[in-house]
Amino acid sequence: MADIDLSGKVAIVTGGGRGMGRSMAMALVAAGAHVTITAAREGFELEATAGVIGDRFGAERIHALIADVTIEAACLKARDVTLDRFGGLHVLVNNAGRGHKFIHDANPGVPMDFWTADSTAWKLIVDTNVTGPFLMAKAVTPHFLAQGYGRIVNITVTEGSMQKSRNSPYGSSKAALESQTLIWSKDLAATANNVTCNSLSPGGATLTGMIYEDYGEKKLNDPDIMGPPMVWLASAQSDGFNGERFIAQDWDTSLPPTEAARGAIGQIALTPPPGSQRVTQR
Repeated sequence: MADIDLSGKVAIVTGGGRGMGRSMAMALVAAGAHVTITAAREGFELEATAGVIGDRFGAERIHALIADVTIEAACLKARDVTLDRFGGLHVLVNNAGRGHKFIHDANPGVPMDFWTADSTAWKLIVDTNVTGPFLMAKAVTPHFLAQGYGRIVNITVTEGSMQKSRNSPYGSSKAALESQTLIWSKDLAATANNVTCNSLSPGGATLTGMIYEDYGEKKLNDPDIMGPPMVWLASAQSDGFNGERFIAQDWDTSLPPTEAARGAIGQIALTPPPGSQRVTQR
């Protein structure tokens, strides 16, 4: 994404210590941004990722922070620490998430039908995947509106993951995040401010810490596919795109970024009712 310069932009990437969060943080810093990466407890992963990024681009460009997105005070701290350290904040990437691996690990060997699910693990997934993005977005949006620029990007999954058997509450929590993306985008559109909310999905099973299934010969997506669309979404080139769902594996890096973005717009999982107005204007 050498043609997109994010110099002067500052981002928070939750769940930034590994997997897709690590890849998106790396891509944002490579494009010129300063980035705070957060995690609820995996401090060693955060520090390792910050070290790799710092060695390559400069330690002053990346900051690692333990912040549990399910706790509102921690979300406010992530905002305030980022503003204090980097002097600005322009992009929120809601990537932190708990997968159905937590249900699997809580009841090893037990089929993951919803009625056998461990209730504590269920609540943790919902708190992280639904409440967490809300608390982070609530913390940063007043600042975005005041400065007249902001990007909220919610990391979601495929429709198949939202619907397949034995995949709750993970699938249902991501469906809720899709709904939140659409609702927030409409709330933001009413402000006539350059603040947007979109979702970004890898488009298929991706090699992250949440994978537990044996996929055999099936090829998993490389988390790095999230980088190019994330850089574009963070930039002014994405002005006017609001309430859209982008599929990273459909992003053609041989095309100009905005052309690639148009080709990567996916079917919104929650289709608006007939006759409703779409939010996007361009």
